[in-house]
Amino acid sequence: MKKKAKKKVSTREDIWNTRCDEIWQFIKKNHRGPSRHHPEEHQLLNWMKFNRKTLNKGKMPEHRKIKFQKLTEYLHTYHSINQYI
Repeated sequence: MKKKAKKKVSTREDIWNTRCDEIWQFIKKNHRGPSRHHPEEHQLLNWMKFNRKTLNKGKMPEHRKIKFQKLTEYLHTYHSINQYI
């Protein structure tokens, strides 16, 4: 009899870290954050919005807070400034 391979159960922390890494790679590749104008990017955008709200409410754990703030700082390095203002 063959033994069934056990599926690795992802914890919420693993899922959060995976999504954070996905967004980091997205920003690195595209030099911008996820857009609401591209349907394929909505999951990433919603994750960013949800975590931004959680951070602003003060409900984000400290270790996530540090990582999320680094992510937003990295994103802001690609912000463009309107030169005509």
